[in-house]
Amino acid sequence: MKVLSITILAAMFMFTAACSSSEADTSSSTTETAANAGGQENVKDDDSQQDVVKVAVGSKDHTTLVAALKQADLVTSLSNAGPFTVFAPTNAAFDKVDKATLTALMTDEKKADLQNILQYHVTVSALKADYLQDGQVLGMVNGDNVTVSIKNGKIMLNNSAAIIASVPASNGIIHVIDGVLLPPSK
Repeated sequence: MKVLSITILAAMFMFTAACSSSEADTSSSTTETAANAGGQENVKDDDSQQDVVKVAVGSKDHTTLVAALKQADLVTSLSNAGPFTVFAPTNAAFDKVDKATLTALMTDEKKADLQNILQYHVTVSALKADYLQDGQVLGMVNGDNVTVSIKNGKIMLNNSAAIIASVPASNGIIHVIDGVLLPPSK
């Protein structure tokens, strides 16, 4: 009986030692992956539908808008869950803005003005083009309003920019526009 007890104890000891060395081997071979700094805009996902920022980044017609969003520190905000409707001026639309004014807006000293203008292009909801109606007033992120009108079948914003295309995104919708919307003067 004494031999059996010693054999069982020896077996338990060997089993415990084997488990301990196995855990040590596993933990030493595990490597930690550093998390990416930044917000949701830094998440790499090639399978899901892209958010409004990633759609804009992928468009050759929106390089000025993307540069402005980066300068205004709005990339993270527009990469979040939303939903957002973004009225996205094309590069050609920005070309209509006075060059000196556009250059000045892209400086740190004018960041608040640039943020105000860009936030005037965003509303918090996902509004498809067929939802927009003549005379409709949209509250924009900057606190001001945009008025929708329909002229000759074209959807216009403040009678100054027309929607020329619409692109769905994972966190809303982008309406490509042919003009830059300027908030009303205070």
